[in-house]
Amino acid sequence: MAQARFRVGITRDNIRPDGKPIFDESAFKILKDAGIDYEFLPEIEAELTPETAAKYDALAVMLAKVTRKTVSGPNRKLRLIARFGVGYDTVDVPACTENGVILAITPDGVRRPVATSALTFILMLAQKVMVKDRITREGRWGERMNHFGTGLSGRVLGSIGVGNIGSELFRLAAPFSMKYLACDPYVTQESVAPLGVKLVDLDTLFRESDFLCVNCPLSDETRKLVGARQFSLMKPSAYFINTARGPIVDEKALYDALSSNRIAGAGIDVFEQEPVSPDNPLLKLENIVVTPHHICLTDECINTIAASVFSACRDLAAGRVPKSVVNQEVLGRVTYFHR
Repeated sequence: MAQARFRVGITRDNIRPDGKPIFDESAFKILKDAGIDYEFLPEIEAELTPETAAKYDALAVMLAKVTRKTVSGPNRKLRLIARFGVGYDTVDVPACTENGVILAITPDGVRRPVATSALTFILMLAQKVMVKDRITREGRWGERMNHFGTGLSGRVLGSIGVGNIGSELFRLAAPFSMKYLACDPYVTQESVAPLGVKLVDLDTLFRESDFLCVNCPLSDETRKLVGARQFSLMKPSAYFINTARGPIVDEKALYDALSSNRIAGAGIDVFEQEPVSPDNPLLKLENIVVTPHHICLTDECINTIAASVFSACRDLAAGRVPKSVVNQEVLGRVTYFHR
């Protein structure tokens, strides 16, 4: 009997309104050349169902949740969740591990785009682009001398996290001659020294940074990591940037800090609740730049992510371990690989 072909299901949130993929269709060549069958799921699923997990060897997932119910069905065929991006707070990782399902992410695709996004916020806030845009449109040309920006040379760039994205941000910021601080309990001073980064505790980071960026994943450890106490430590001239995950920050505390001018401003791409409500009080403030959890998504970004996702599927189909597996402990428990 011929062996069944490897099947990949792609979540439907990867399709634009015109019916085409959000990524370049050339990415499908990775699957075609490997003899892999693929298709988009027939409907958008907010939470992937056991029935879907029974149809495919791998699922290429953008926004859909992967729960214990998803991966625990009696007829499950699923062996791989390949996530578009690096966040996996929508995936029940322990349940995947217990059920022999590999979770792979795509750090190569987001490293530079997300770091570039944080730097974009830094530059917009430092130059007061939004304020200057507004007074120009409103015919308030004479007010321009009231809105001097902040030079970056010698200022302190701080990062919560010096991983894939945090490290890239420090590399990209090199031409601006800033000083670098970071808080990250999972790296050593020796490992970050080549970047020119000094590791400090969280209080010192908030106290001394002129531009403070969140570059850590959302976890039980980091949920509501940033709140009123941390904002109270910041300089009144300092700016706060979050391109990571909204629930890392107490949004009310951020609003209070901004509305009282306790801090100078913020650049926010992520929110506690998404989609963000138009009534969210943060959106009424003038000292904040906001984007819809989308600032990093360029053609380069999404095409590299898609290639990484489909490469993970190809590797598993060929009996190889995919790159960037989150739940490494599952690898010793499954039998799909050529040893």
